Amino acid sequence: MSTPPIPNLPCSTRSQDAAWSAAPYRSRWVLSVVVTAILLLPAMQAQAPVPQSSATQSSATQTSASTSLQPIQQMIDKGQEADALKQLGILAAAQPVAPGVHRLPGNAFYALGRLGEADTAFAAALAQDPRDLEATQMRGLTLFRLGKPGEAIPLLAAAHDWGPETRVDPSYVLALCFLDTRRYDDARHAFAVQYGVPPESASSYLLAARLLFRREYLPVAKQFGERSLALDPQLPLAHQLLGEIALAGNHFDEAIAEFEKERARNPLDGTIYDRLGDAYARAGNYQQALQSLQRAVILEPNVTAPYMLLGKVLLKQQAPANAAMYLEHAEAMDPGNYMTHSLLGQAYRSLGRVEDAGREAQKAQKLQADTEPKLQNLK
Repeated sequence: MSTPPIPNLPCSTRSQDAAWSAAPYRSRWVLSVVVTAILLLPAMQAQAPVPQSSATQSSATQTSASTSLQPIQQMIDKGQEADALKQLGILAAAQPVAPGVHRLPGNAFYALGRLGEADTAFAAALAQDPRDLEATQMRGLTLFRLGKPGEAIPLLAAAHDWGPETRVDPSYVLALCFLDTRRYDDARHAFAVQYGVPPESASSYLLAARLLFRREYLPVAKQFGERSLALDPQLPLAHQLLGEIALAGNHFDEAIAEFEKERARNPLDGTIYDRLGDAYARAGNYQQALQSLQRAVILEPNVTAPYMLLGKVLLKQQAPANAAMYLEHAEAMDPGNYMTHSLLGQAYRSLGRVEDAGREAQKAQKLQADTEPKLQNLK
């Protein structure tokens, strides 16, 4: 801001008067500058970079690292584990190691079946970030597959919910760990969570009984099945499951009684006639077995098992021609069942068709060998 001109005065007077006359203008100029600065301060603060907190910086770093590692995870998903491990080796050499770089080798080793190395990698990932839920889940799954259910339980219990990266239901594996450590009620609760049923309901007990039966825990499965009926005597499929448990234990009369109770409740279920036919056949009551199995075929004409069982029963009754008819139908529906080929070979041999019998026997042996579990080397 300029000052007005000063009139001509003697030098001494002019200097003194100029100083006094200019003072108000200087004060106004300073005040204007200060006010302008105050008004511009918010805009200057908005434009200036704001330093991030350490938590915000860490979150941003993790998001960036996760995004950069996505192509490598995609390589693992596509079966390119070796290439993924090479790239991860380069990233692991950098310091500091980015979040996720330890976890992804674990995913690759897990996919390759190299479970010991996978466990080491997931342990390193959790040492870097104890809150890494994916690494927690995957290490729990790895320990379970390594036959260490007790060590897997705390990890799976801490991260048993589904997430974006979850590939295997952790609640199911947690329940299996409880089974293998004989914590049956805990297993029942985990199964209830997996299937979304109340943990103390009849459905919960029946569901646990079914899965216990699948793992061949027959006494506990029977106990849970009976408990389900005590809670709800009209519960569907409970008698059928108890019949299957009895049949697996070679208690044929008990199995037949349970299957008959289920049949009375649901006479349109072809499966129950199939199970009844199997139980009658094992008990040596072939006529009742044939009657039940033919009922099963009428209700479920596209299911293989009744045809195969009919062939088996007719072979017991020395009727190979009729047996071959049913078994050929079963083979056409399911050519990969080795038992059907084995029975069909027996029928052909009884009919004197030696060449056909040999061919079926070879197929049965090959299919059975292909279905037997193979031991894998755990490195």
